[in-house]
Amino acid sequence: MSASTAGNATAGNATAGNATATKVSLCDVPVDHRRGGAIQLLLSPRSAGATSGFMGVGVLQPGEFVIEHHHPYSEEFIYVVSGTLTARIDGDRHVELRPDDGLLIPKGTPHRFENNGAEPAKVVFHNGPLAPRPELGHVDTEPLLEEGPPPDVGGPAGPVSTVGPVSTVSPVGPVSTAGPAGASTGGMP
Repeated sequence: MSASTAGNATAGNATAGNATATKVSLCDVPVDHRRGGAIQLLLSPRSAGATSGFMGVGVLQPGEFVIEHHHPYSEEFIYVVSGTLTARIDGDRHVELRPDDGLLIPKGTPHRFENNGAEPAKVVFHNGPLAPRPELGHVDTEPLLEEGPPPDVGGPAGPVSTVGPVSTVSPVGPVSTAGPAGASTGGMP
């Protein structure tokens, strides 16, 4: 971070010109188990006003998997934070992933993730560009593991609280912003 950028940082957020950075905490977004593992969409059009893609975190316990699917409009970028995963690409190609490995999955390519290791695996993923409509962006090629509505990726952002250059989105209501300008002390516990 340059000295000029560092001067704009406030509680982990920053501004660039007139743009406002948006902070979203993992504890404030719902967990989706429908496709396997614990998947959380952290930064998306809905949660952060993203316009070019979305980012999330996935945790797979030993023996868990994410069902095979593909993204007709998006590439998927995977970064393994901890644990090990096997990515099954296009049905038969297996790629072993360890901490600090990255994987790029081209748009339209079927893929599935499996934790065959002895410890939880944590990944950060990013998909982009966005599909024309959220329901077109993800195609499952195996049955869902749990019923329920899909995650709310797109649409207008939820309630927003702005203090100075920081915008904090909370899916459960306005965020308390007591304290110094830009310091968020609210959200879900």
